[in-house]
Formats: sequence, C-alpha cells, structure tokens
Amino acid sequence: MPENQRTKLLIARKVPAAVAQRAVAEFHAFVTDADMDAWSVVDFCKQHAVPAVLVGKKSGLQAEHIAALPDCVKIIANASAGVDHLDVAAARERGIVVTNAPDALTECTADLSMLLVLAACRRASEYERIMRGGWGKSFGMTDMLGTRVNGKTLGIVGFGRIGRAVARRALGFGMRVIYTDINRAAPSVENGATWYASFEEMLPHCEVLTLHVPGGGAPLMTKKEFGRLPKGAVFINAARGGLVDEDALYDALTSGHLFGAGLDVYRNEPNVDKRFASLDNVFLTPHMASATVETRDQMGFTALDNVAAVLDGRPALNRV
Repeated sequence: MPENQRTKLLIARKVPAAVAQRAVAEFHAFVTDADMDAWSVVDFCKQHAVPAVLVGKKSGLQAEHIAALPDCVKIIANASAGVDHLDVAAARERGIVVTNAPDALTECTADLSMLLVLAACRRASEYERIMRGGWGKSFGMTDMLGTRVNGKTLGIVGFGRIGRAVARRALGFGMRVIYTDINRAAPSVENGATWYASFEEMLPHCEVLTLHVPGGGAPLMTKKEFGRLPKGAVFINAARGGLVDEDALYDALTSGHLFGAGLDVYRNEPNVDKRFASLDNVFLTPHMASATVETRDQMGFTALDNVAAVLDGRPALNRV
C-alpha cells in the first residue's frame, strides 16, 4: 500500500461521526465500532505498525501495555481532559507523546456544574418525580422548600479553566465566589473572587462547594472536610469520583449536615453506590459533563489536531 494510503491512526474508542470522518480522510484511520481494551490496542499496533492511537477509558494504556507497544507508536492521543487512565510517565520513558483535550470540555463542564448547583439547591430531582407521578395535590407555603442560590457563597476547589468558567456563571446568579488553589490566580482572571491559601480555612465559608481538580490519590473530601462545611451547605462534584469518601458524603447527607448534593461522578463508575439513588436530597447525572454534540466533536477534533502535529514533526498542541 502506498505510504499516503497507509493506516496512520487507530481510533480505539467510539467517536462522533464527524470525528470519524475526518480521521479516515486525513489519516486513513481504522475506527472501531466498539471500545477496544488495552491489549487489543497493543495487538493492532503490532500488526499494522500505526504511529498514533486515540484511546479512551476502556483502552487506557498502563505501564505493561506501553512497554509492549511497537517502536512505531509516536503518540497516544486522549480526547478528554483527564489522563488518569493512562500511565503518562511510562509513555514518556519510551518517548511516546501523550496528549489531552483540556480546553474542549471547559464550557460544557461549567454549564453542567451550574446545573448541579441549581438542581441540588432547588430540589429539582424531587420536583421532577412529583410531576412524573402526576402531581395530584397542592403544596402550601411551607412545603418542599429549596434553598436560594442568589446571594450564596460558592467555594471553588481548583481555579483552572473549569473553575474560572464556573465562577463566571456563578456571578450571573448573584453568588459570592471564593476559591482555593496551589497559587493565587492573576487579578485579571480572579474577577472579584477571593483566594484562600488553605482549603481547610475556606471550607467553613462555603455555602455551596464545588470541586474542579484532578483525581488520583487519597480522597479530598472525607468526614473531616464535610464536617468543616457549614450546616445546610450544598456539595457539588463534576470532577472525579475518587475525590470523595462516599461513606462520609452519605453520612453528611443523611444526618442533615448537608442540605443536598449534585453529583456527576462516582468512585465506582458505572456501578454507582445505590444508597445515593435512594436519597431525595441528591441530584444525580451519569458522568455527562461533556455530553453535548459540540463538545464531543471538539474533543475528538482536538485529539486529531494533536495527532497531525506530532506526525508532521511539530510539537503537540496539548502535551501532558
């Protein structure tokens, strides 16, 4: 087969049609119709000598897989922001570039985070169930009361792209924004938010708390941290399920210490702890922060842009 017609890219996860079409046109890509596992990726790379792979969670390459890849592989492209399903250090040791798509998810993740804030504060899950059940009775002035969003203090853990995008949206709802991060952000992007150098010091001031930091390591939110939140606070997580001790969260929700929670991510996805589904004061979504047509297309296009750069001998646009 002529070099310009050779398969240069394996897409090992299902991607939107627009992404698949571009991949085939530009790279003569092989596009899977079902998510491949990691060893299947290794076998394909060996058989077809492809220089680039686009992987997902199921095809996440760990050290043993990366060690088995043929030398032809130059780039492992990831179409999401998180790379906790990849052993980046092992890839780096082999001289393989790993890329992600950090900007593509920002706006829609921030949108969904604000959806979780509003839904948890205003008891959206309960209201929706009432309506689907046929309503059937009037509610009085003291019934089914939520908690007001306007005027609340929103604490943001992690003031990167997504954290700052959430802050902008929160200002539109009249919230006061405080945040904690390793370093204080430049005044030009703080937009009036108040920085706390200490996570523990910030917690007692958070009427709503939302997480926007990478996963990995020990849980950030344990019984101690939930206990430092003021009584009646609302907890939001659209970052990573591993950031939360779910037993501690369940206890905080059932004890009445937390008013409610909005969750898009969980420790054992997709097998969520069923206790949360039984709670009226939790609004649940199935890890869907990036699930819009526009964002999923952009995630795939960003991965392809990185593949094109590396195969052309240029620096990757989003090297991890």
